[in-house]
Amino acid sequence: MPTTIEVNKQSVEALLGSGKTKPFVIPEYQRPYAWTSEQVETLFEDLWEFTTTSGGTERDGSYFLGSIVSYENENGEQEIIDGQQRITSLFLLLRAIYTKLISTSESERTPEAINFIGKIEPAIWRTNKLTGKVDYKNILLTSRVVNNEGNEILRNILETGKADENAKDNYSKNYCYFQELFDKHSAENPLMVYQFIYALLNQAILLPITADTQDTALTIFSTLNDRGLPLSDADIFKAKIYNQLSVDQKSAFIDKWKELDEQATETNESIQQLFYYNMFYLRALEQDTNTTTPGLRKYYAANKFSRLYKPELIENLFVILNLWKVVNKGEEIEDEGWSKNTKIRQSLDTLSSYPNEFWKYPVVVYYISYRNEESFEEKFGLFLNKLLMELMTKYILAPTINAVKQDILKLDSKIIYSDTPSFDFKEIDASRLEAEIKDPNRNVVRMLLKTLAYEEQDDLLPSRWEIEHIFPQKWQTNYFPNIPEETIKDKIEHIGNKLPFEKKLNIVAGNGYFGKKKALYKASKIAITKKMGDSNVDNWDLDSITERDLRITDIIVKTLKRWNNGYMAQSSGDQKEMPTEEQLAQIEEFKKKGWIK
Repeated sequence: MPTTIEVNKQSVEALLGSGKTKPFVIPEYQRPYAWTSEQVETLFEDLWEFTTTSGGTERDGSYFLGSIVSYENENGEQEIIDGQQRITSLFLLLRAIYTKLISTSESERTPEAINFIGKIEPAIWRTNKLTGKVDYKNILLTSRVVNNEGNEILRNILETGKADENAKDNYSKNYCYFQELFDKHSAENPLMVYQFIYALLNQAILLPITADTQDTALTIFSTLNDRGLPLSDADIFKAKIYNQLSVDQKSAFIDKWKELDEQATETNESIQQLFYYNMFYLRALEQDTNTTTPGLRKYYAANKFSRLYKPELIENLFVILNLWKVVNKGEEIEDEGWSKNTKIRQSLDTLSSYPNEFWKYPVVVYYISYRNEESFEEKFGLFLNKLLMELMTKYILAPTINAVKQDILKLDSKIIYSDTPSFDFKEIDASRLEAEIKDPNRNVVRMLLKTLAYEEQDDLLPSRWEIEHIFPQKWQTNYFPNIPEETIKDKIEHIGNKLPFEKKLNIVAGNGYFGKKKALYKASKIAITKKMGDSNVDNWDLDSITERDLRITDIIVKTLKRWNNGYMAQSSGDQKEMPTEEQLAQIEEFKKKGWIK
């Protein structure tokens, strides 16, 4: 079905007045009203300046206020997707002006005041079409932002025209400021007051863009709003879940969501990202190995958002968050011994240097699936090492982003059926691997150095470390007078010339030569770097790099083989067969009949 979009330039009076047939709604998933006093002042002063220079009369002239993106929801309301800050501010400004106009008795009102009172009323409230009587409780703008006490504050201001001058919310502060600005300009230039109101109602122009669906409106918003932050999918999900709950459940849900949001932020994640990780877990459950990753909102919107309404959803997001508390912040999770296991934490730290996020999905699936099993800690450690071995070797040999995508998705689906899943990654050419480790792609160097470092120490590496070139990247040309410059440049980037080094020490070391840097290496808390400082080596040249290339390559290859052998020894007697396609079809049929869950 083709998308329908309507775009019609309208004055403030015309657009707000359209709310009498299709009221404006700021939906649950929107963020709270956030305009500052500076933005309020800018709007007012710009409109006043426009009035004094070219507005306020019936001459052609307009002041563009921007666009409003909305769609008509199932209740016949104009649901605001973009422009809620602007349209809310206009309602507050008109209410401030209206309050001023009716502050005098009817007998003392000027014809202009009476005229504009009649113009403003149907732009804010529903009025009787025959008598013109105003229903002050029937406001044409309603805010339903989730867990926002400002909804009632806005409604009360627009109904009564009163606000607490000492209140801290933006609705009250901005309404009072609009009143202050209007009073100030009215006193300084009383002849311009009614021209200003005329300009605001008739010459301030908005561009309403009305879409036929919420998805279309959100797409338009994301396209137009390139300087701001578009609504996240998580905002939409929050509203969808909230609307499905009973009154008694809503308060508890909002508390849970707020807690999840705060903890995710502290962990350098976001609720949006947690939903993304959970999508891969659900895809694994559904045995979906399609390499085309669906859009997050599209995925959860399928089957009328049924995936969002699963009772275990929020709990799963908290579970996923616990994993990233360990990875990102080094926290220990209560009653989860694996989170204190140094070797597991080292493996996760090394995986975190993988050049893309594909490593995260099987880790999430495995953790959710087996975290409560008695043997989880041991098997999780072996699984992580096997995953690290497969991913590192593949990237060393084929440093492309999508080289392992299909393998990862297949692995995700296998994890669901076994805590020792088989890996379908292709066999590795050992001789080629050794050659590539010596001069690796720069994106895998941090993983290699971490692997090397963790063979020498139990502690995690410091959070801020850099790749140190033992022989400096900038050298004096007379240091190697008979060697081509390109040969030197190439050799300097070999793994044998690199160390992990604390940033603060590396800054001091600079581009000094080995003899001068040894003392700083000795001060390092990283075992392999300190070992270099304690060595008897006094000079470092290209031959030294070649020798260390061989030693490092040998250590890395042996480590990778040990990880692989450890996992295979465990899984050989513990491997479970994947269901056939016929068996999977039977399982789905049994689920439909309710025989199994």
